[in-house]
Amino acid sequence: MTTVLCVPQWQGSASSRAPRLMAGARRAAELIPADAVVTVPVLETAGEKVAGIRAFEALVENQRLTGKALAGIDDRVITIGGDCAVDIAPIAAAHARYGDALTVLWIDAHPDVYSPQTLPSGAFHGMVVRALLGDAPAGLAPEQPLTPQQVIIAGERAGDVSEHEYLAKTGLRRYGVDDLERVLDGLRGPVYVHIDLDVLEPTVFGATCYPEPDGVPPQRLIDLVSQMNDIVGAAITEHAPSGDDLDPGEAEVIRRLGTVLTR
Repeated sequence: MTTVLCVPQWQGSASSRAPRLMAGARRAAELIPADAVVTVPVLETAGEKVAGIRAFEALVENQRLTGKALAGIDDRVITIGGDCAVDIAPIAAAHARYGDALTVLWIDAHPDVYSPQTLPSGAFHGMVVRALLGDAPAGLAPEQPLTPQQVIIAGERAGDVSEHEYLAKTGLRRYGVDDLERVLDGLRGPVYVHIDLDVLEPTVFGATCYPEPDGVPPQRLIDLVSQMNDIVGAAITEHAPSGDDLDPGEAEVIRRLGTVLTR
């Protein structure tokens, strides 16, 4: 049994297009094969910057609401966002269930290991991996942080100097686009797969807030995920359609990713 958890949060992004993430989450959730869909009633307002994080109070409340929704779900969960921060509560739930055997595969054009001190915009979706490791204010960090050995970053091609220094210091494994398939070497379940759609080549899939050139072709990503065993949870995030109607090609990419994640 699989439940889609739709979390239409946008406040973690600093992009002018960020509010489109609300509609993107709702539309993407409709494309994923599942037995049920649960939509988290997240706040839609923004708020002040606190502790260097924009919309801090809204993000804390949205994370609380997401955790509350998860507590009532016994199925495998596929989370659909919204910005990348929607995945903290689902990953924390998977960690509580599987312990340190859990591996989180973070597929993203960006490594998301900024801190409030290194990201002037305060956009929390650029700090999520660091938060999962316990480096975030109370209310946004999980009660049981992951260890660096549990996280693999894949498809990254846009991190800045401060992020790469952090990756080197912590020993986080990182693979780019050229060596993407190396993530499969020694990968053993249980595996949680996070997909930020900006990992994809933007000339093929451009409905994201922060597109980066030279990305992963959709079929290559689908093939990669299809080779993974024991996927215990997953997320698809950062879908920001430009208009009222979904692009048919982009909708098909989301549908096929959902299919291999829920197979």
